[in-house]
Amino acid sequence: MNHKTTLLTFAPVTITFFSVTLGTVIAQTKLTSQAKVTVNSMGPVKIGMNLPEAAAAANTRLSVSYAGSDSCYYLQTEGELKGVSFMVTKDDVKSRLQYVTSDVIARVDVNNPKITTVSGAKIGDTEARIKSLYPGQIKVTPHKYTKGYYLTFIPKNKAEQNYRIVFETDGQRVTRYRAGKLPEVEYVEGCS
Repeated sequence: MNHKTTLLTFAPVTITFFSVTLGTVIAQTKLTSQAKVTVNSMGPVKIGMNLPEAAAAANTRLSVSYAGSDSCYYLQTEGELKGVSFMVTKDDVKSRLQYVTSDVIARVDVNNPKITTVSGAKIGDTEARIKSLYPGQIKVTPHKYTKGYYLTFIPKNKAEQNYRIVFETDGQRVTRYRAGKLPEVEYVEGCS
């Protein structure tokens, strides 16, 4: 009888410990300005995620900030994280397969100087610094509207060939950047 009592008191301790551990994992994955941008993600939010997946990964609500159309629009996070928006487009494969939602994250636009890429690039960096962070992988093209340039990082990794990071400059320094999949990451005017 005493043995059963010990076993019964052990089970709640195990469950309580598990709950605390799970809560810690969720808290660590919340999208913040410390999240790093890669060619196919910003922190836990991955390019290609549908909206429920992205909201769960960000651990925050995502709300529409600009609606160009129902096939291309922007979401932003609610709360502390400012200067970040996610372009959402339709995934043709998911549409054909009649998924519940075929809307997926296509790119992330960064206008916050605190947010860096995994290599350390950020708004305010010189064009020379961007080129030095990604040697031999930057394609330079004239900016469509200013005297600046687009410095496009083209990954060498075959698994990332359909992704880019595009740094916009004023001719000297990065003014904003975006990361995501082709062709959306190269849309100069976003969803317009």
